[in-house]
Amino acid sequence: METEEKQRKLNPNRLILIMLAVIAGLTALLFFVRHKGLQVLDVSESYTAYGKGEENFTRLTPFADDLTVSDPSVVIEGLRLTQTTERALLFNLDDNTPLFAQGIYTKAYPASLSKLMTAIMTMRFCDMEETMVMEPGDFDLEEGSQVSGMQPGDTVTIGQLFHALVVYSANDAAMALARRIDGSVEVFVEEMNQIAGEMGLVNTHFTNPTGLHDPENYSCAYDIYLLLREAFRYTAYQDAARLNVYTLRVTTAEGGTRTRVLDSTDKFLTGERSLPAGVTLLGGKTGTTPEAGANLAVFVQNKMGVPYIAVIMNADTRAVLYDDMYTLLSAVNREA
Repeated sequence: METEEKQRKLNPNRLILIMLAVIAGLTALLFFVRHKGLQVLDVSESYTAYGKGEENFTRLTPFADDLTVSDPSVVIEGLRLTQTTERALLFNLDDNTPLFAQGIYTKAYPASLSKLMTAIMTMRFCDMEETMVMEPGDFDLEEGSQVSGMQPGDTVTIGQLFHALVVYSANDAAMALARRIDGSVEVFVEEMNQIAGEMGLVNTHFTNPTGLHDPENYSCAYDIYLLLREAFRYTAYQDAARLNVYTLRVTTAEGGTRTRVLDSTDKFLTGERSLPAGVTLLGGKTGTTPEAGANLAVFVQNKMGVPYIAVIMNADTRAVLYDDMYTLLSAVNREA
């Protein structure tokens, strides 16, 4: 009895010793974290570039466990693109595996792939039901630019502009959205670059909301992957990007109605080009200028429902672009 009583008296002391040991362990762990570089990372610098040109090598930092980490070059046995100058990637989003990569950190002109950022900012900052009136400055574009058929004085909703932007790649829609969001194109571009920095797009710089050519409006295939991945977080983009056609109806300055049918710029969506068997296109974005060549970024699923993002930039022609994208997407069912 006396022994049991002594043990009961000792138990509180043992408990205190255990608690002190736990505290000491946590303190040591905190010291290790602070002094061994395991501190919380700043997500505004999601990856850091090393080198320049064709050998430009970029690697993700550990904060983004849900992003795909890739070397600049990853090959698929038996798969070759038409041109070695194309920037291209194919990433499995289910297990974040890079299946193919060719020059993905090398500077390239994105053309209308830039509108992915314009779309993202619209979804972040705008009410799709809000109306606005088109102004002459929205049409201050170079001759031959892709436009929706709207005119100054037309009243349109943000949602209609968004669909014209995503489906038809309308430059007047991009200009109007930039004005609505930040009051001017100039301020909007500043915010584009600020958000690009926050997203970790270290190889990207914007000079306009449209993607019309400017030597200082550039990106890379990996950054386009990041942009498309972010855009597809929004239901609004998912819904718009899969449309093969959109009917734009606006109210004119005179109170009438003007209607224009806008076909998708993606030939896979319009049926002008076929997808490989077992591949489902969920949407994407196109971009073409003489300087950029033909560009396409797509979000797809294989026959098992596994999601992938594929990007090709700097193809010589649209024919080459779709031929090579077909070749690239043919690989998504090799794993299934």
